[in-house]
Parts: sequence; C-alpha cells; structure tokens
Amino acid sequence: MTKLDSIKNTVNDAEDFARKIWLAGLGAYGKSLDEVQGRYEKLNADASKMFDELVAKGTKLETEAKGKIKAKTNVEARVAEVRQKLGLDKPEMEQKVDELSARIDALTAAVATLAEKQK
Repeated sequence: MTKLDSIKNTVNDAEDFARKIWLAGLGAYGKSLDEVQGRYEKLNADASKMFDELVAKGTKLETEAKGKIKAKTNVEARVAEVRQKLGLDKPEMEQKVDELSARIDALTAAVATLAEKQK
C-alpha cells in the first residue's frame, strides 16, 4: 500500500465517520421529535379527557342547582299562598303585626320591671 492509498483510506474513513456523526445527529433529532409528538398527543388526550370530565361535573351541578331553585320557588309560592289566605299579605296587616309586636315588647318589659320590684 502506498502513501497515497493510505491517505485515501484515511480520507474515506474520515468521510464515513463524519457521515455517521451526521446520521447520529439526525437520529437524535428524529427520536426527540417522536418523543415530543408522543407527549403532545398524550397531553392533548389528557386535556380532552379533563375537559369532558369538567363538562360532566358542570352539568351535574347545574341540574342540582336547578332542582334546589325550583324547590325554593315552590316553598316561596306556598308561603305566599298561606300569607294571602290569612290576609297577611296586605300592608295594613304588616303594620298591625308590627304594632302588636311593639305592645308585646312593652308588656314584657313591664312584667320584667314588676318582677324586679317584687324581689
């Protein structure tokens, strides 16, 4: 083997080695791209699943809230109906109730005063 053949072999070996380095770099890029794409797909699937779970939870809470509001509305309607039947929905009745409450408070205070004096 001549010196020229030896140089050619060295150059060929260097080219092969450089090509292998280039291919290793491409392989690393491809592998990282595959990993990122896999993670992105998993993250996207997880986000979709979480969104669907939140929608289901929101739907359940909405249904429960509607039921409670309807029940409260029914109770309020019944109370209003009873107040109307008893005549308590008239403004003058509220005034009379307030006056009676004030008289009861005054009588309670007077009884308390008398009870203190008798001790």
